[in-house]
Amino acid sequence: MAESAAAVSIGVKSAYARSKRRDLMELAVAYGLILLVIWTPRPFQRFLWVAAAGAVAAMMCLSHDGLDALGMRRKNFFRSLWVVGAALVIAAMAVWVSSSLHPLSLPAPSTADPGDWNEFLSRAKLLVKTYWGYALWTFVQQFLLQGFFLLRLLRLLPGPKSAGFAAAGLFALAHLPNPILTVVTLVWGFAACMLFLRYRNLHTLSMAHAIFGIALAIAVPGPVIRNMRVGLGYLTYGHRYTVPLPQPQRPDRIH
Repeated sequence: MAESAAAVSIGVKSAYARSKRRDLMELAVAYGLILLVIWTPRPFQRFLWVAAAGAVAAMMCLSHDGLDALGMRRKNFFRSLWVVGAALVIAAMAVWVSSSLHPLSLPAPSTADPGDWNEFLSRAKLLVKTYWGYALWTFVQQFLLQGFFLLRLLRLLPGPKSAGFAAAGLFALAHLPNPILTVVTLVWGFAACMLFLRYRNLHTLSMAHAIFGIALAIAVPGPVIRNMRVGLGYLTYGHRYTVPLPQPQRPDRIH
């Protein structure tokens, strides 16, 4: 009996070690592919993107974590909805402060009275049309950050905070060499991981991420943040684009 129990114990430890090795290998492969995509020029980047997406999808399907563990559920949606409200308040404050310093980076210049209701509706529709693709991309980023990286780091590291900080660090490093996005994603990445562990709901986090990202794109001039590019795109931005910094318009130049 003692020998049988010892054999079972050894088998469990061996399976646990294999599981940790698998998690570590999957993290290394997925992150390596992501960095390769970020630092590869077009048109090769598109083929690598497809390969990376396929590889990550295959690893996630084989891991059998379940939709609840991935945060793909309705539970705690309303309990965590305050995160979206807080993101709206912070984003509105950032845009308001930015508007007092320089013109906002809106999709199109204003051609009517800013207080006109039709002008407001027109701008709202244009913002949705411009950023709907980015909103979908924020969901993909949160899905990767929490559903792939954080879940594996939780099994590899001793505590949730260390796993959250490690996931946020990987998230931020993927945004190099853009200094603004690197700092912002480090802070948001850690906060998002902690909120995810509390509520296990990916939907509100994705909505907050989209709000922060769109506000950042509007509040910071495109040439300063280089249109939110990272990796090779950030380094080559100045060689392909010569967009001047926006200057405040004088009243006699507004038509």
